[in-house]
Amino acid sequence: MNRREFLAGTAGTSALALTSTTATAQEDGEGSDPRQGSGTEDDPYVVEMHTESSEYYFDPVGLHIEPGDTVQWVNASGDHSATSYTTDNPSASVRRIPEGAASWNSGTLTEDGATFTHTFETAGTYDYYCVPHKTLGMVARLVVGEPGGPATEGSIPDSVGSGVVPDSETIVEEQALSYPFIPNTGSGSLPGLAIGALTLFGLGNAYMLSEYDILSGRYENSDDTQTGLE
Repeated sequence: MNRREFLAGTAGTSALALTSTTATAQEDGEGSDPRQGSGTEDDPYVVEMHTESSEYYFDPVGLHIEPGDTVQWVNASGDHSATSYTTDNPSASVRRIPEGAASWNSGTLTEDGATFTHTFETAGTYDYYCVPHKTLGMVARLVVGEPGGPATEGSIPDSVGSGVVPDSETIVEEQALSYPFIPNTGSGSLPGLAIGALTLFGLGNAYMLSEYDILSGRYENSDDTQTGLE
């Protein structure tokens, strides 16, 4: 194999990997509702609460519903609560749900599979947390209908440790966002940027290896002996 064939093969492999990954991501996000449930009392939307090693999180971390819809929190593992950011709840010094909306607090659920449900009547953005793990960043967000209310002003408190909470507009657009949420940087999603960087890294290595082969004299009997890419 000469240098041109080697570089063409490497570039083609890198481009194929990037294209395949992008296509898979697009296919996964098209044509299906990512939410579990339908929002009725008999079939509520589901948010799971997890403990995995040192991670404590709600999944999905962002969920869009409509006024009148019901959400059910399911304790998948560990001990957790689903508690609105309202001053009548433990450890909350600010209100981050719409004015006039009812607060909620499941209390700490300790059994795997234990559930708590709440029906949302007032449109707007709702931030909530887990009482035992609030300071570890176990927080999440719901948008009911259109974004609005105090939760759209400033950053959610305690959004550390377990990841980033999506903005309201992204939640409405995507319907549900799984944990961990990785925000778009404006130049592309972080996974996409990482794939692009790996592709460039691979092409750079291919170029260096090619130059090394030429300088070694390996291609002295070949017509393809010029240095540099053509």
